Amino acid sequence: MTFIKFELAEQVGILTINRPEALNALNTNVLAELDEVLEQIDFEVTRCLVLTGAGDKAFVAGADVAEMAEMNEEQARIFGQFGNVIFRKIEKFPIPVIAAINGYALGGGNELALSCDIRLCSENAVFGQPEAGLGITPGFGGTQRLTRVIGSISKAKELLFTCRNIKAEEAQAIGLVSAVYPVETLMEEAMKMAKRIASHAPIAIRNIKKAANEGLDVSIDEGIQLEVGLFSACFSTEDQKEGMRAFLEKRKEKVFRNR
Repeated sequence: MTFIKFELAEQVGILTINRPEALNALNTNVLAELDEVLEQIDFEVTRCLVLTGAGDKAFVAGADVAEMAEMNEEQARIFGQFGNVIFRKIEKFPIPVIAAINGYALGGGNELALSCDIRLCSENAVFGQPEAGLGITPGFGGTQRLTRVIGSISKAKELLFTCRNIKAEEAQAIGLVSAVYPVETLMEEAMKMAKRIASHAPIAIRNIKKAANEGLDVSIDEGIQLEVGLFSACFSTEDQKEGMRAFLEKRKEKVFRNR
């Protein structure tokens, strides 16, 4: 792999966009490698994923303008669809994905962060959707996910229409990120959260993610039925037996086997 690095630390996968000389900008090759790595992740040994960018300046500064500038309408459609397939794969990934946003997250970078389950950022992080200033719309889901994530159509449209960048403090205030950390401790904090998630029953965590994601697209009654089905399915697992035995035995140590 040239543009993507992947390593496993205990039960946490660390996926790094590794194109720092271009501020980790997303081109077709980067997206193809990202897709390939995602397909290879083994959920038997990986229970949470942390996604970040190489270097100390950018998470992902955006889609690669140099590549996009030469595209015609059909090529742009193919590029947009390719990115959306991958970002949707991240959004629906069976295990939780934490974005550790270490610097610029603009355009496609912000859209990549929006596709993750949890967003943590460093104090120097900058977010924005600058596409209208380039004569285009967001193409990797920004117009769809930004409103869903921050819960304000007005604020989402403001950011999309004005192309205004926002800093970490404002991003946290509007709910775009969960927490802001010093640059030097961002990955430590992201890994701490990821390891805590990984310590819980993995089937239960996957079911929670599925219920939360799919419940957004249906009525509350349908969502409740989805939740009940996933809740009851946990009772056929070894991990449910282990978790409840540990509770009744007042035992802190638990061994969840993903079974």
